[in-house]
Amino acid sequence: KNMEQKNRILRITRTAVLIALLVVLQAALMPLNNSLITGSIVNLLLIISVMTCGLSSGLCVAAVSPVIARLFGIGPLWSLIPFIAAGNAALVVLWHFIGNRSIGGKKYKARLAALFTAAFAKFLVLYVGIVRIAIPVFLGLPEKQAAVISNMFSIPQLITALTGGTFAFFLIPRLKKAIGGEKG
Repeated sequence: KNMEQKNRILRITRTAVLIALLVVLQAALMPLNNSLITGSIVNLLLIISVMTCGLSSGLCVAAVSPVIARLFGIGPLWSLIPFIAAGNAALVVLWHFIGNRSIGGKKYKARLAALFTAAFAKFLVLYVGIVRIAIPVFLGLPEKQAAVISNMFSIPQLITALTGGTFAFFLIPRLKKAIGGEKG
């Protein structure tokens, strides 16, 4: 029981550190005004959180991330945050359920499958949720603003999820080894 409590405290602490890192990096990257860099780093942190701390931590970071982005003026409208959180959650859940497995006895194969599956799922959730449902049905935005937001939540989301996932693919084994969660 004592060890279980210690592990829980460690997981909560690591989650808090990852959220703090998310805040610091988003603030530091804000002057660049480059959503491809910021989005890739956010996706990397989402994946690191789920792969090193577990599903609940990953989902926590997934939900907090778009709120932080909006508070920094990086994210779009407040009404889109549930859709962004859902896209983040899709990425996290698939990395959790696919990336923590072995395919043919090889963890890297599972992580490779997670990389592509999760990136496409996040893209699909954001594209359908925001571009095909929220913008035309709920928001009633001027055409120019709708086009800008639609562009933000299409192919760039796939690119940032793939980029963050690629970095995670190489970092996760090292991170897990460093924190004692995995050998080799």
